[in-house]
Order: sequence, then C-alpha cells, then structure tokens
Amino acid sequence: MIFQYLLLRARQFFDRTEGASAIEYAIVVAMVAVVVVAFVTPLGDRVLAIFNNILTNLGGATVTRPTP
Repeated sequence: MIFQYLLLRARQFFDRTEGASAIEYAIVVAMVAVVVVAFVTPLGDRVLAIFNNILTNLGGATVTRPTP
C-alpha cells in the first residue's frame, strides 16, 4: 500500500512541468550574461585605448584600467 502511494507520488512529481520554463529562462539569462561579459571586456579595453589616445594628443596623462 505505501509502496503504491510512493510510486504514485513519484510519477506525479516527475510528470510536473511548471518549473521547467523557469529553469529554461534561468539558463538563457546565464548564457546571455556569459556572452555580455565575453564581449564587453575587450570593448572596454578598446574604449580605454581611444580615450588614452585622445588624452595623449591633448597633452594629458593617460588613464590606467583599475584592477578589481
């Protein structure tokens, strides 16, 4: 009797799909975050180089990237 009840509850648990879409959205958000970090870091270095070039041409001191 208890075994049948546990088997029924296990089947109900594995048949549920309410949380599946939330997990899929979390995975998509994580992948987007990885892509943003991968592309923004080199872009930031390039922008810093452009500003340093402008500062050097104007006679100012160059700016170094802060270390985290």
